[in-house]
Amino acid sequence: MASTATLVLRSRFIYADGAIREMVLWKLPPRSPERPHGFKYRLHYGSADGRTVVRYDNETGKGDHRHIRGREEPYQFHGVEALVADFLRDIDEVRGGANP
Repeated sequence: MASTATLVLRSRFIYADGAIREMVLWKLPPRSPERPHGFKYRLHYGSADGRTVVRYDNETGKGDHRHIRGREEPYQFHGVEALVADFLRDIDEVRGGANP
């Protein structure tokens, strides 16, 4: 990550069952064709045994996408608040509405 990127969000939460939620988001200095919204992000929810269950990211060369229960699909970025809300909603769905 370029030294001129600004960390916007860094959060880590461990659920009672050992599952983990991590969110990291940077604001990039220049927008690029690959990241026209100007953000680099990695939002991860994994099981206690280390499996990725939900992940949103925009890895270089892949663009905005999400992984959910073993599937990878494109993700339409509509801003940071929507990104976090979508991610948390997916976690709630895979957890069956279970609270932390």
